[in-house]
Amino acid sequence: MSDRTSLELDAQEAYEAVRRINHATIFPGDGIPAPVVYRTLGFLQSAGGYGLAQAVEQLASGLGRFLATHDVYEDDGRNPAESVARATAALGEAAELLRQVGPLLDEAQAAISRQGYWTARSGNR
Repeated sequence: MSDRTSLELDAQEAYEAVRRINHATIFPGDGIPAPVVYRTLGFLQSAGGYGLAQAVEQLASGLGRFLATHDVYEDDGRNPAESVARATAALGEAAELLRQVGPLLDEAQAAISRQGYWTARSGNR
C-alpha cells in the first residue's frame, strides 16, 4: 500500500506518460505522420501548455495556505516562511513560462493542421 496522496500519484502518472511519449518518439522508424503529431500536440497543449501552469500556481497557493494554517518546521533550522516564499516565487516564474508553451503548441498544431498522407496500401500518390 502506498502512502502517497492521489495528487502525488497523478503527478507520477503524468511523468510516466511523458516518459512513454519520449521513448516512443526517440527513434520513430519512418517518422511520425502530421495527423498523429497534430492530435498529440492537442493533448499536450491542454495538459502541459495550459493545465500545468494552473496546477503549478495552485500548488504554490496551497503551499502558502498550509504554512498559514499549520505549525511548519525545517530540520536544518531554516525559516519555513522564507523557504515557502522562495518556492512560491520560483513556481510563479515557472507558471509564467508554462503560459508561453500553450500558444506555441497551438502555433505548431495550426502549421500542420491540413497535412495528410497516403499509405502504400491506399494506392494513392
